[in-house]
Formats: sequence, structure tokens, C-alpha cells
Amino acid sequence: MKGKVLKKAALGMALGACLASMAPLAMAQSATGAVAGRASAGDQIMITNTATGATRSVTVGGDGGYRLSQLPVGDYQLQVKRNGEDVGESVAVNVALGGTTTVNLGSDGGVVNLNAVQVVGSRVINRVDVRSTESATNIRRQELARLPVDQSVESVALLAPGVVSSGATFGGLTFGGSSVAENAVYINGLNVTDPYRRQGFSSVPFAFYEEFQVKTGGYSAEFGRTTGGVINAVTRSGSNEFQAGAELTMQPRAWAADQKDRFHSDGTIDERDRRSRDGGSSYKTNIWASGAIVQDKLFFFAMYENRDSNPKDIDTIEAWYTDSNNDFWGAKLDWQINDNHLLELLAFSDEAESSTSSYDYDWDAEARGEKTGESYAGSGGDNWSLTYTGHLTENFVAKAMYGVNKRSATGGSPWDVGCSIVSRSGTYNALFPPATMREGCHPSNASISSRYDKREATRLDFEWALGDHLLRFGFDQEIMDSTSSRIYPGDGVSYTAIGIAADETDRDLPNGATIPDGVTAYIDARRYVTGAPVTTEAQAIYIEDNWNVTPNLLLNLGLRADKFHNKLASGASFAKADFSDMISPRLGFSWDMKGDGTTKFFGNAGRYYIPITNKLTDYFGGGTTDEHTYYALNGWVERTDPVTGAPYLFPDIGEQLGPVNTEGNVPAPDDVRTAVAKDLKQVFQDEYILGFQQAINQAWSWGVNATYRKVTRAVEDARINHVEGCDWYSGDWPIINPGETTTLWCPDTEDWVTFDSSRDGYIALGSGLVMGYKKPKRTYKAVEFQIDRAWDDKWAFNASYLWSKSEGNIEGPVNSDTGYNDTNLVQYYDHPAVNERYGVLFNDYRHQIKLRGSYKLNEMWSFGTTVSVRSGGPITAFGVRWPNDNRSAGGPGEFSGGGSGWICVSGCSDWTTRELVYTGRGAFGRMPWVYDVGANVTWTLPVEGIDLKARLSVYNLLDKQTVINVHSRYESTPGNEMPYFGEGTVWQSPRYTQLVVTWNF
Repeated sequence: MKGKVLKKAALGMALGACLASMAPLAMAQSATGAVAGRASAGDQIMITNTATGATRSVTVGGDGGYRLSQLPVGDYQLQVKRNGEDVGESVAVNVALGGTTTVNLGSDGGVVNLNAVQVVGSRVINRVDVRSTESATNIRRQELARLPVDQSVESVALLAPGVVSSGATFGGLTFGGSSVAENAVYINGLNVTDPYRRQGFSSVPFAFYEEFQVKTGGYSAEFGRTTGGVINAVTRSGSNEFQAGAELTMQPRAWAADQKDRFHSDGTIDERDRRSRDGGSSYKTNIWASGAIVQDKLFFFAMYENRDSNPKDIDTIEAWYTDSNNDFWGAKLDWQINDNHLLELLAFSDEAESSTSSYDYDWDAEARGEKTGESYAGSGGDNWSLTYTGHLTENFVAKAMYGVNKRSATGGSPWDVGCSIVSRSGTYNALFPPATMREGCHPSNASISSRYDKREATRLDFEWALGDHLLRFGFDQEIMDSTSSRIYPGDGVSYTAIGIAADETDRDLPNGATIPDGVTAYIDARRYVTGAPVTTEAQAIYIEDNWNVTPNLLLNLGLRADKFHNKLASGASFAKADFSDMISPRLGFSWDMKGDGTTKFFGNAGRYYIPITNKLTDYFGGGTTDEHTYYALNGWVERTDPVTGAPYLFPDIGEQLGPVNTEGNVPAPDDVRTAVAKDLKQVFQDEYILGFQQAINQAWSWGVNATYRKVTRAVEDARINHVEGCDWYSGDWPIINPGETTTLWCPDTEDWVTFDSSRDGYIALGSGLVMGYKKPKRTYKAVEFQIDRAWDDKWAFNASYLWSKSEGNIEGPVNSDTGYNDTNLVQYYDHPAVNERYGVLFNDYRHQIKLRGSYKLNEMWSFGTTVSVRSGGPITAFGVRWPNDNRSAGGPGEFSGGGSGWICVSGCSDWTTRELVYTGRGAFGRMPWVYDVGANVTWTLPVEGIDLKARLSVYNLLDKQTVINVHSRYESTPGNEMPYFGEGTVWQSPRYTQLVVTWNF
């Protein structure tokens, strides 16, 4: 009797919120959770959402098991009923995103597994989810408010073990050794990942989110199209109680440390010039409101946010000042048609614009000079999704979603309309004196580029409980359109002045015309237009059986099949794969070792496919207009700048010299048989995870797991300059699976030609050796340990250590070593030397330690901290040649081309005399360890009924500005060493401070 009293007393513990359990149930793209457990057969389990009043019920099966699935995230009251009457007292239960809260109930209706759960604020929360077979970290809005976590989705993801901010020049997150172009982000089940390069994503204000789930492995069959990680987020919703609030975020430049000016070892300044005066202030103000439009039926949550930032980039003689003042709006509507049917509408716009003005700058005088130019950039778009959830019977649930995700990337300047590109060639400069007045009025002579992306997503998901089996099956489709364009500004023509000596005898032009005698200068007027719409249609079907073999052993048996179809601008197929080409088995188990929910042994194995991006299709599939018209140059005429009113010079166009040269025109192709391999196979990753987790008591839990990932396929453009039986391939770059058998169309024979690209495809220049490309391989091995102390309204703590090793000869679909982020179009197969080396990869961060904690001193003051420590990445050298070949394996510049592991030490002028020394990946050591400490203090107004808080957070408290990337190009030409090899290119951001003031009412 005393034990029962203690259990009921435990359910009334102090108020608070849960710290995320370490491995919630694999619900993949789901924006919901579940409650399940054991109770007396025949009893009815009723659950009520405390915010909306919606109820659900299910009858306990003959085996004593019950499950309530597809529940919106939040707090619930659970009640046992027998013969229509309440049994015992109701139990408060928290439902986490993508997880299952297990509540085992005795015959008296009381909770019987209190040792396995934490009771926070009178809510039952699992410390160990025995119904999960995946690796994931959940974190709620309330916990984030206690920690120094910056207001970005990326900052939340970095709390999870195995997630690292890449040191690549183009940034991004790496999950489990994968590249930054292999991840996916979902908001309320809608995929908002960039479909063009698969880098970046749409987002909403931080205060709009309710909960995050960061998945690092072991996804169920419901999920696909990623070989990295997943950020799954759900937004806030309204309730029966009207609530509103305002939040002000201030991040002044004066509260931040200065970046350091970086100099090379020879005293020259870094290529990015000065940094110490860069920076800028940022301010955000949002207001929100939520409540019931119709009590118990129709609820709303709405937010408006104004974002104002003014970053500055000040160099030695130039300065760029950016103004970015943008608005966000977003809303969530929930219509509880009845207890069994729910309709949800999410809509938001993250469209943004910024303008940047350039000025002359005097560094010594710290003075800004005259304005020299202006540009603008645009991003984002409108997004929405509509989701229906129907509990058609106690045991059958149907869910349907349709949504649209829009993104854009635009740029230009006020000079684009009235100013064409005007430039001089080297021959003109050699023959004529320098300009006495500015020639042309465009400040950058850059093309006008734009891109618009649109994703239409449709999903159908079903759950059917059949005794010991929970069957889940469904279908999803994404249609991803990308429309890009690039044109010259002004009249769409670029004018280049070219000189020709009066006594020059070779006066022929590329169009076949001859430059008349007496003409010493002419104009090459080039009209260049490229870009076109491309489309990818991706579909998938899946089925999964969660089988309780025994009350303590769960098997997760899943199968997923994907297909896709990439289409060119002409409508013709670029690449496609059927369901039979992309079969993904998923197998997992979870063993409740003690039968009380305190100890779990789990594992899973699965295959994960990732399709090609729209960038690849756009590169090959868009038509190009590239026409050159030649004119005699009669001199220069003065015109007026349409923006500044200043005078400038423009070419005085004379007679046209011959016809328009249209040889560069390339129509949108409708036949890509020579550009794309027949039966192109898609990239996949095999993953294996084995783990253990245990609740020490209601507050403390710990776990350990091991992960192994392996990729053995690539889809890339490869240099093919030799194919036995088809001389037509003499220097082409088709999309193939390098290292595998390849079939391409041979125009010479008008038939298909098949060859083993691991043995053929490349012929060396000079020696004439014929060879192929090594098969790609990437492996990731990791062991993770984590210990967790849950929040009890006083303090919380989490610590993790991860040892990992990432090895291979290819990082993924991007190349961080050489700073190239065109997904599937990097330099691994520009030359066999580039992927010859197998060893540690760019994202090999061997040791990672993460700590986070929060402490409540009293009702007024609380504190939080985060600590991240990781070892540095490897330093690899890239040369330009390899033995028996006189063709370059890498370009002369830092980010040009791939590179060889061979370094020339003597006889470098000729391929027959070169002495080359081989260097492996990581042969030049590692970069230093990276330390990042954050701290915050939160003040709460100690007045009952007024919810006013101010949180001051300091990021990178120690102001560590450690190098996280270095120059990797070792030589520019054989034997000519680059001067700055091994010196820094990217550093940690300096310390900055943020004040967030919130008032909720």
C-alpha cells in the first residue's frame, strides 16, 4: 500500500520539461508521436490532449498490449476505463516528436513502470524508448530556452553527437562522416531541402518551432533520399487558451570580438584581405498569438517577424555595406473535425532581399570614400502544406499530406538595365594607352543570374495494428522544378575591345571574315544566354512491420523502393531509375532486457539511396545561346551613367565584319546517350548500428552505440578520352558510375559500347597508357558514449564522446578539399590520380566531446552552458601530375581542379624525367583541436502572472579563432610549390553576444 502512495506522489513532482531521450522511435518524416504499453486485456485506454481537448481511445488487446499513434506533439492525460467507468486516477503523459512514450498500467489503472520513466511536472516521460531502433536526439523549445544555442536550425543540430560544422569554404553540416550535400530537413513533414544542390533549406523563425529531432542513423523504411542526416522539426500550434507574446533579439556589433587580420608566413595579407573591421549588427523582433477560433475545434498560431541586419566587409581599399531588412510571416491552423479526424494547414514565407553598396576605402584613415557600385540578392519563397490525419478505426490510421516548398537565388544591380559589359583584351592594352575615363558603366561586369526552385510534395501513410504486428505502409512523391538563367546586363551583349597590329598578316576571324587593312582594333560582341527549366520526379513506396515477437522483443522489418526521373528542358529524359533499381531493406530490433523499460539492447541494418540533383540535370540539359558578332572599333564615345550621372566611355561601333558566329550555340538536347551512361545506377549507403541504453534511475540514463557506414558508388562526370571500339570519345565528360561497367552511345558505330571503367576510359598523355578509375569507397566507423541527466526543474546535464574514423577516396557528391560544391559535378574523376588515394577524408574528425547543462538558481536566475571540443581534420597535399602522364590532374590555383598525391622533386620539366614522391591523405598532419564554449544567464521577472524574461548568451566565450581549413594545393605546376600550402583559409567565428527579451501573456 505504501508503494502505491509513493508512486502517486511521484506523479506530482515539481513542474518542468523533459530533456530529450536519446533514441526515440523511428517515425522519419512524421510530425507526431505515440503512446503505447501494456494494461489489462479488454480495458479501454483514453487519452486527452490538454491543449485542445481532443480525445482518442483504444481497447487493450488480448495480449495486453495497446497503442495510440499519430498523436500531435504535446501533453496529454491518460485514463483507464473499464465497463465505461474510470479506473484509478488519470496520468499525465508527454508525447515527443517521432517517439513512443511507454506507459504500462496495472489492474488498478496506476503506472507500474515508474522506474523506467521520469515524472516531470506530473508528466510521464520515457528515459529509454524500448520501441525505437534508430539513433536520434530530441530537444524541445523549453530546453533550448535554457541553453546558449544560437537561433538557427544548424545550431540545434550541432547538439547531437556526430554532427559537425564543416570546415569547407562553402560551410554546411556533416552527419556521420557524410558530406554537406547528403542531408534533409523537414518542417511538419514537408521536405524543405534545397532540390538544386541539396545544400541549404527553407526555415522559419526560431520561436516558431516547438520541437526538433536530429536523426543520425537507423531511419525506418518510411524515410529515404538521404545518406547523411535528417533534421525533423515541428512548429507550434494553438490551444483552447489564448496566448500571445513578443520577442526582441539584439546582437550589436559592439558586443562582438573582432576577427583577426590574417597574414601569410611571408607577411602578405590573406587572399580575403582585411577582416578586423568586418561584422555588423543584427536585430529581430517578432510578435505571435495563438488560441481557439472555435473552442475545442479550430485553433491558430500566427507569427510576424522583422529582421534587420547590416553586415560590413571592409578591406584595405574597398568596403561593402549590406542592408537586409526583411519580414517573415507564418501561421498554423488546426481543425479538429472530431476526435478522430484532424486537418492541419501550415503556411509561411521566408522570402528575403538584401542590397550591398560598394565604396572606396582608406584603411589608414578609417574613411569610406565614394560609392562605386550596388548589387542586390534575393532568396526564399512561399511555402505551405495541408495534412489530414484520420483514425478510421481503433486499429487503422490514414494520413495524407500535400505541400509546396519554394526557394530562389537571384542577384543583380541597378546598373543591369542600362549598362552593358565593356572590357579590354590584353592585345588592346598592348597597342593602346590606358583609358583616360572609365570604360563602361557596369560596376562588376557580372552576368545577371537567377534560379527558382519549386517542390510539390505528396504523401500517403497508413498504420494498421494487427495483434502483435503494427503494419506501416505508404507512398510519397516529390516533383522538383528548377528554372535557372544567366544573361549579360544592359542590352545582353558583352563588348570586348581587341587590338591587332597594323602589320599583322593573320587577320582572319573565327567567323571566316577578314579584318580589313587599316583596322587596328575591333569589338567582339558576345551574346550569351544559358539556363532552362529542369524537373525531377521522385517517388517511393514502403512497407514496414513492427512485430512484437514477445512482450520484450520488437523486430522492425521494412522494405522501401524508390524511383526517379530527371527531365531536360526539352522534356527528354536525362536519367531515370525504376523501383526495382533502388530497393532498400531496413531491419532492426529492440530488446527490453529486463522487461521493465529500463534497459534496451538495439540494432539495425539498412540501405539508403540518394538521387541526383537538379544541378546535374541543369548543367547538361539547358540550351545555350553563345553568339559572337565582330565590328570595327572606331574609337570611344562619351555617355552618361544612368545611375550616378557620371560620364563614361562606350565603344563607337563601326561596320560589321562578316556574319554572326553561331558555332557556340547549343540547343536544349533531346538525346543524351553520349552524355549519360545507359542504366545509370544510383548512389547508396549501407549502415549498421548496434547499441545499448539504460535508465539508471528516473533522472539519469546512459547509452553506448557503434555505427558502421559504407558507400561504394558514385554518380559523377568523368573524363573519358579513350574507349576501346569507339574513337569518338576523345575528351568528353559523360555522367557515369566510375569504376563500374559503363555503357555509352557510340556515334561512330551508331550502337552502344560497353567497357569496364575501372580498366578503360583514360589514356595518358605521353606514355599512351590506357587505364581506368578506381571504384569509389567511403567508410565511417564510430563509437558513441552518452550520459544524460534529465531536467527536474532544478538542473540538467548531457555529455557525449564520439570516436570516429572516416576513410575513402571520395568524400561524397561535393569536394571540400578543393572547395567545390557543385553537387555531382566535382573533380574526383577529372583524372585517375584524383581518386587514386585511399585514406582519411576531409570530414575525419577523430574525437568529439559535447557537453550541455542548465541550472536554476532560483525563480529569478538560471544559467546554461554548452561545450564542444573536437580534434582537427587532416591536411592533405594536392599536386598536379602523376607518373607516366603529361596531362594535369589538378589546376594551378587553390580551387581549380582536383589534384594528385604525387609531388615532383626533380626533373620536373618533362614527364619522362620527373621524379615524383607519393603522399597519402593526411600525410601532412592535422589541424589543431577546436574548442567552442557557450554560456548564458536568464533573468525572470519574479512577479506572479507576468512572464517576462531576458536571456544574455555569449557564443565562443573564449574567443578561440582556430584554423579549421588550410590551403591544400601543394604545387601549381610540376616542381613549383605553392607559397602558402598548409596555411589557413577558414577560421572559427569570433566571440559574439546576444540578448533575447521575451514577454508572453
